[in-house]
Amino acid sequence: LFPFFGKSTIQSISRIEALRFSRYMLTTGGVKKTGLSPKTVNSIISVLKSILEYASMELGCKVSSIGDVSVKQPQKPMRILSRNEQATLSNHLCSDLSPCHLGILLCLYTGMRIGEICALKWEDIQLDEQCLFVHRSMQRVQTEVDERRKTEVIIQTPKSDCSIRRIPIPNEMLQLMIPCKKKGEAFLLTGQAHSYIEPRSLENQFKAVTSACGIYEVNFHALRHTFATRCVELGFDIKSLSEILGHASVNITLLPLF
Repeated sequence: LFPFFGKSTIQSISRIEALRFSRYMLTTGGVKKTGLSPKTVNSIISVLKSILEYASMELGCKVSSIGDVSVKQPQKPMRILSRNEQATLSNHLCSDLSPCHLGILLCLYTGMRIGEICALKWEDIQLDEQCLFVHRSMQRVQTEVDERRKTEVIIQTPKSDCSIRRIPIPNEMLQLMIPCKKKGEAFLLTGQAHSYIEPRSLENQFKAVTSACGIYEVNFHALRHTFATRCVELGFDIKSLSEILGHASVNITLLPLF
């Protein structure tokens, strides 16, 4: 936003300028100048909307209405593991239950996001109460602080309050986790306090595991969709499922399922 609008006043940002900006980001945005995804552009536009709304409501500035400015996102087919694929993957991970493999299994049976499992520590897991607490997420972001590093890994609270939640641990997962327990400050994926696995590296490890299992064209996020689908198939209450997944509403939960 800043390179494009940095020299503009709030009042001068028109709807046409917002549309031009969104088209620019789609075609030329990003570090490589090859364009950003519709989802990313919509997230950036959402920040611009919040800035204009704040200027109007809190500072009394006269601003343009850009509420209808958005980029249409093409709906991609949702990849969900079949029951046979899920069983194959589970058996493979259990045969060599490293901390990383334990984390992948936990995502498959709790629906956690990749950034959430990367940031999860043993102190967030209450084995005696059979639940875990999600209140941190890890991601790699662009940085302008150090010119030698273009990105850095950050661990912070989730963007929305609904993502901060308690998740029940299934009985089978609990039995696998009890012998693996480490000291509280240790990351689940490494078993160490000062060493972590970032989302990009975990995605690569997941691809290696699925390839070894003969499961193809699947990314890490498919574990979350597979968990949600199995819950619906078992007649799980949608409202409870939405809370476990950390969705803002049941509509978000239902969208990829039907």
